[in-house]
Amino acid sequence: MPKAVKLTHLEYLEAEAIHIIREVAATLSKPVMLYSVGKDSSVMLHLAIKAFYPAKPPFPLLHVDTTWKFREMITFRDRMAAELGFDLLVHINQEGIEQGISPFTHGSSIHTHIMKTVALRQALDLYGFDAAFGGARRDEEKSRAKERIFSVRSAAHTWDPKNQRPEMWKTYNTRVAPGETIRVFPLSNWTELDIWQYILKERISVVPLYFAARRPVVVRDGSLIMVDDDRMPIESTERIEQRMVRFRTLGCYPLTSAIDSEAATPEDIVQEMLTTRTSERAGRKIDNDEVGSMEKKKREGYF
Repeated sequence: MPKAVKLTHLEYLEAEAIHIIREVAATLSKPVMLYSVGKDSSVMLHLAIKAFYPAKPPFPLLHVDTTWKFREMITFRDRMAAELGFDLLVHINQEGIEQGISPFTHGSSIHTHIMKTVALRQALDLYGFDAAFGGARRDEEKSRAKERIFSVRSAAHTWDPKNQRPEMWKTYNTRVAPGETIRVFPLSNWTELDIWQYILKERISVVPLYFAARRPVVVRDGSLIMVDDDRMPIESTERIEQRMVRFRTLGCYPLTSAIDSEAATPEDIVQEMLTTRTSERAGRKIDNDEVGSMEKKKREGYF
């Protein structure tokens, strides 16, 4: 009788994620992978490439561009698309652009709703996708911990956390009614430390903003906000200073704070993760801009 193969923790997570990605490709008619350009997206893309190698993944990547992402993220996105040859769709909510929506003048809640949530709903309807992979993990935030790996959305893209399908024995129910779609989270069971250990093991490229370097920042409401372009208004009481910082999570630059750090390599970050006691998303203003903020956004269609 052959011996049972014993997988390491990372090998088990990798196998589970590849199984989920293949299950979607086999059972849904028109899937898409959401590509936020962050570390989780980079890992998810790497797993998709592994899942179908030597062929390309049988679905495109979709980046919802708010026009306020860090410039290094856009450079990295375009470079990776060219190097890996994947099909990249970029969607911007033009109605939001015409209204002049910005995180500085309208605040994080309105900006996120119009330029991310509404923009994603527009893109899914425009292309007719019936499944969308997302890189969210359960350990990031409590409403994400509630969500199933295969998470059904109504025809209006809304989510009901009290009406979710059971997931037993890794057997997923991928059926959707007309108009419904599914969000799929292959990295649900990963932690931030797992992500960095896998990046280190597989030598996956990520945006350099994750690594410590001297960058121009201002201290605003107790957060270190990087001055990424000249659209950022500097208050008379603020001073731009060069500090050794890095980012644990990436989004729109005015809404994402840096942390003081000396971790300049994946090895350094894994060591930093072993001792840190703060939440990964503590620096994301969109998680805390109103009561029950993230769950409310996800009910409305945020990813």
